[in-house]
Amino acid sequence: MSTISKNSLKSSLLQLECHFTWTLLKQDVDLDDLEETIGDQIEFLIKSNITNYNLLSYVCHLKNSNEEALRNLKKAEEEIQKNHPNEIARRSLVTWGNYAWIYYHMERYEEAQNYVSKVENSCKKLSSTAQRKIQLPEIYAEQGWALLKFGRKYYERAENCFENALKNEPNNPEFNAGYAIAMYRLEAFSHRKCEDTRSSLQPLKRAVELNPKDTFIMALLALKLQDEKQVDEGERYIEEAMQKTPDLPYFLRYAAKFYRRKEVDKALEILKKALAVTPKSVFLHHQLGLCYRAKLFQLKKTKRYQPQEQVAELIRLSIFHFKIVTDQKTKFFSAHTDLANMYAQEKRYEEAEETFQKAFQINILCYDDKQELYYHYANFQRFHMKSESEAIRYYTKGLKIGKESHGRNMCRKALKKLLEQRIQGGLGDATDFGTLGLIHNLNGEKHEAIECYEKAIALCPDNEEYLSALCELRLSISS
Repeated sequence: MSTISKNSLKSSLLQLECHFTWTLLKQDVDLDDLEETIGDQIEFLIKSNITNYNLLSYVCHLKNSNEEALRNLKKAEEEIQKNHPNEIARRSLVTWGNYAWIYYHMERYEEAQNYVSKVENSCKKLSSTAQRKIQLPEIYAEQGWALLKFGRKYYERAENCFENALKNEPNNPEFNAGYAIAMYRLEAFSHRKCEDTRSSLQPLKRAVELNPKDTFIMALLALKLQDEKQVDEGERYIEEAMQKTPDLPYFLRYAAKFYRRKEVDKALEILKKALAVTPKSVFLHHQLGLCYRAKLFQLKKTKRYQPQEQVAELIRLSIFHFKIVTDQKTKFFSAHTDLANMYAQEKRYEEAEETFQKAFQINILCYDDKQELYYHYANFQRFHMKSESEAIRYYTKGLKIGKESHGRNMCRKALKKLLEQRIQGGLGDATDFGTLGLIHNLNGEKHEAIECYEKAIALCPDNEEYLSALCELRLSISS
């Protein structure tokens, strides 16, 4: 193939609407885990699997398995023929776009060009203006589902995709479900302040209303109601869903999460039932670990003299399940901190340190993950390794990532308390005063911050960081 025609093919490919042009980056996701998740959904979720097969083909390509990718696209085509026999061209645009890209990567340029032409011809028939790009609601939705699977960095884009899909079909149950899930996850991870207009509660209710058979959405609605302190109403949805799909793992995992926050033994019962159906599910193992940990903390809180055998058994079970998760899903950050903290409970400090270090190596951490990780590691250094200097160093690292989050707030509170204790005990050095000055400044307490920086400079007169912070603070007060 000549360079000119190869370049024109590449520019045509870039115009297509499909997984290859939606900027889904493999470094943002654990590909093995994603492949397993999609496989489970194909097996257990009772709905059309076109979207899942298309995404699975892209994942296979990212794992350098193009032949497998083509097999999944063939399955997507079979699903389209079965479920949408009268709309084959319209429903196949993403699948054909993926075919074109995979053949291009396999250097089978003629076949790639054939699929580009199929997309172009179909788009011309479907719209008088379109050549290769056409903004169909189902394409927006398919992009939204793919973005949701690629993790939290993508949730805002997913929400926008479902919003666009809903503009054309406001009563479509699938689009409403996608929009509600995107909003729910954004709330959980971004800590955004949810005014009533932006809360996921109404979208979740709407999605359940449009598709009362979707027990997965019912479970999310129940969890949201639980967050809003409407526990009884939430439980009614869980019980109703339990009648409809008593064996569906995707529902059971969230039902268990609901009960973990209400009645741990019932949660354990549900999780064991779900685990019998999907024994490899890292989500279920993680939830089991959290349940045993909750029972441990309950025991420590309620009984002055804890039966050591019971304590040891709950720690053992927590470690067992968290370890399965970290072995299978090496980028699951919170499972690493959970496991490390459990090792620390059992005074297995080397293994705790090793697990924390693995967590620091995870390359898909968002800023609030990092802040939370610094907080947990600082606690480990402070309470288990008895190193206040290391604790201060890591709390400060979390604090210096300049975005607000729950993790940053915890770092700030713990650090302030620790520094004040040191200063009151006569142990405070220039760094302690300087760091306390930073905290006061972040809290908007400028006069207290000035006082701390002055004390830091008295102990360390040439420190440029303290001098510059003090100068800025004085200017901000006088201006």
